[in-house]
Amino acid sequence: MEIVQGKHFSITDPQGVNTVIYRVNETEKEYIKESPKYTIERLDYSEELRGDAKKKTFFVDEPKQEEDLVILSFGKDRVVVNMGILEDDKVTISKKPTSIKFNTLYSEKETEYKEFRYTPNLKRPITIIDPETTEEIKPVLYFDKDTNEVKGKCKLKPYKSYFSFEVRDDKKDI
Repeated sequence: MEIVQGKHFSITDPQGVNTVIYRVNETEKEYIKESPKYTIERLDYSEELRGDAKKKTFFVDEPKQEEDLVILSFGKDRVVVNMGILEDDKVTISKKPTSIKFNTLYSEKETEYKEFRYTPNLKRPITIIDPETTEEIKPVLYFDKDTNEVKGKCKLKPYKSYFSFEVRDDKKDI
């Protein structure tokens, strides 16, 4: 049996809200020249019903001393974005948030959203989420011979909205 070292914390979603949480990772120094500075990793969770609410327990494998988190709460026709910091088993909302770029993607024809790069260990800086199910749209990986990089592209269905976000370095956003 595999033993996983990690931390966990819980939140409670009221009826009609579905929260997902991402861990923000800084790319290792040896890969930083040819890779995005930050990547994101969706946290696994378990869920139990408590009346009309859902208690979710999120798990962080191999945590650092302090973990930056992006907390996305999907409700009817909106997404609430919060930044958090995990220290010990306690999450606090950050007063100095990480810069996040997010978009709503929509098209009236089937389309591909592409050109996001991966790090050498196949982590990515961007995700596309179906706001109705809060599931990620899984990208198809391909190797771009011109740039010598692994990239991803996602197929998006027509007449459907998607939520996309990316964590960037503050200095590049100015």
